[in-house]
Amino acid sequence: MTKDFRLLLAGQVLSWLGNGFQTVALAVAVVLHGGGPGALGLVMASSILARLVGSLFGGVWADRVQPQQILIGSDLVRAATVSAMAIMFGTGHYSVPLLCLLAALTSLAGSFFQPAMTALKPMLIPVAGRQSANASLSMLQTICSVLGPVAGGLVVAGFGAAAGFAVNAASFVASVATVALIRARVERVRGAGMFQEMGDGWAEIRRRDWLLSGVLAATVYHVANGVVLVLAQVVAVQQLGGASSVGVIAAAEGLGGVLGAAVALRVKPRRMLLAGWAALPLMTLWVLAYVVPGTLSAVLAGAVVGYAGLIFFDVCWETAIQDHVPHHVLARVASWDTLTSFLGMPVGNALAGPLAHWFGMDRVLAGCAGVLLLASLAPLLAKGTRTLVRPDPVGEEPLPA
Repeated sequence: MTKDFRLLLAGQVLSWLGNGFQTVALAVAVVLHGGGPGALGLVMASSILARLVGSLFGGVWADRVQPQQILIGSDLVRAATVSAMAIMFGTGHYSVPLLCLLAALTSLAGSFFQPAMTALKPMLIPVAGRQSANASLSMLQTICSVLGPVAGGLVVAGFGAAAGFAVNAASFVASVATVALIRARVERVRGAGMFQEMGDGWAEIRRRDWLLSGVLAATVYHVANGVVLVLAQVVAVQQLGGASSVGVIAAAEGLGGVLGAAVALRVKPRRMLLAGWAALPLMTLWVLAYVVPGTLSAVLAGAVVGYAGLIFFDVCWETAIQDHVPHHVLARVASWDTLTSFLGMPVGNALAGPLAHWFGMDRVLAGCAGVLLLASLAPLLAKGTRTLVRPDPVGEEPLPA
């Protein structure tokens, strides 16, 4: 593990923990200041729209300049916007339009961060270490997604929502400090134009059957998963024990994610993309557990197994992209991958209520389990998915400075 990668790892752990503080602080702040589901929904919708708008632009810029520059700029913007949220709630000047604007700017900056992060990692780790590096990041991110909201809840309960926002802002500053110390550089050449470069990213996806089939399958997968994530919460609250069951299930999902990342650290198949897609259908077991037998213990077991498969797949998928997509278009490909997946999730969220009303929750969950299974198996029909192998790591180093 290189020094530059350790710096990236340290900064991201702090940032991921800080994001957990904001998750809690935002919901508490809106509710305590007189807002309800409508106000919180507007804020969340503003974030989603901004991420959709910014994703492809972020990919282009991350392929034009050094990825560290994008990461630093993104974190500085988010530190400023989240600090403004802390000041707004700390001084009692609550405004839904202003909060929506700040949330949108925060999310817009975040949409630039992720493709730049994807482009930076291969610059820091040799080919042989990429899978382990991706697994380590996934494991730590999963742990932080559990610990962050817990710590955030304690801080917000003790010191108020403004303190939660302040901690998150400080975490972005810490990320800036670590990324600024990363010395790796890669040659960049500006392309023909913004929209032409976006198109070049999609063209790279179309050239690879394993990548195109995976992106399209992920879009369908996330529509069904968006439905599941809404209905699963309702079933947990209404039938499995209330709010406490929601927390326990979330913990089981986190445990499964850690186990999946741990497996990815040790199991390194030559045809790792094939192995990843073969593991993803385990998520179907988690969804079906809400229907049959429909008990909390079954759902917890399904969550551990299912999320282990999901995170193992994520590591395999990301490593395959890093190995087989040219670095000069890597961020744009990643931005298209993120955009298509992200489009599916809110569509599924919106469909959850009407579908449950028309067909009943059990039937919808069972149907979604079927869609998840088919979307997980469909990419195996592409020859590239079955035959893609990892490159020979002998003599390989991170991208040259």
